[in-house]
Amino acid sequence: IPPDPAGAAHHPRRRPGAALGEGALRRAGQAARHGDERIRLDNARVRHAGGDGLPHIGQQRRPVLAGDGQSPQASAIVTRAAQPKADEVLRQNVNPIEVPLRLDALLRRSDRDTFVHPSTRLPGAVEIESEVARRLEQEEAFAVCYADLDHFKEYNDRYSYYDGDRVIRILAKILHDVVKGACGEDAFVGHIGGDDFIFIMPVAKVNETCGEVVHAFDTLIPFQYSEQDRRAGYYFGKDRRGQLHKVPLMSVSIGVVTNERRKFSHAGQVSELATEMKSYAKTLPGSVYTIDRRCDLPTGEGDGSGAPPVQPSVVEER
Repeated sequence: IPPDPAGAAHHPRRRPGAALGEGALRRAGQAARHGDERIRLDNARVRHAGGDGLPHIGQQRRPVLAGDGQSPQASAIVTRAAQPKADEVLRQNVNPIEVPLRLDALLRRSDRDTFVHPSTRLPGAVEIESEVARRLEQEEAFAVCYADLDHFKEYNDRYSYYDGDRVIRILAKILHDVVKGACGEDAFVGHIGGDDFIFIMPVAKVNETCGEVVHAFDTLIPFQYSEQDRRAGYYFGKDRRGQLHKVPLMSVSIGVVTNERRKFSHAGQVSELATEMKSYAKTLPGSVYTIDRRCDLPTGEGDGSGAPPVQPSVVEER
């Protein structure tokens, strides 16, 4: 960024006082690490920033490098930028050591916002995969639980997507509070998307935690229905062929896989087995959780496919 108004002529495509994008922030952070004091918009440029002092921001949330705050114009821009239109405001006289730290923190927040689900603010698929890979690498004994709602589509069709979104947030709240409450920092709760969730915890806590999740869900979810549907315990809905059939109240199915009796080499194997266990749980009536109790067989007893050989299906249903 040029240190004086004349330098702006070398950047014809950027109006003076424009908000800086992520690329400029990264360069600013690098320059600050090398003691470059030009990371600023001086008062002359601030005075020419435009009518509201915040050109090029529009509806986007972008960081802004503001002036030194000595002039009324600069102070006005800082005040406005600190409101919803900017994520960060840096004054000219900020400590050079602080600049890269604040910019790095800003970029980390930006990345974190990218990897969370917008509705529940829980970590998304990328963070879920990273967490599973981390635990595999550290050779921890852990359980991966895949939770999915039953009859959620029919609920959306009968009520509305707004009501369906509220149910998703209720389930997210239950999972977060119950799992984190039971396991503390050893727990992880993520949102794959839609009505699919993943939570990870120590193996010893599986029965207690999954049982409490099921109980809390079955206690709260009936109140998301009309009184008539709640008292009946079902309602009539149409299937894909347009035929009427009885639809029970929503339930939650949880498939659980652990590395107690198995050795996984990557997160994809865990995901595949968790999906299998969740699909099995959905074939059972009501809210349930099923735990995979199979184990790897001795080397050489597989089917030749390269997949880890396993015993015939042995599951625990609750």
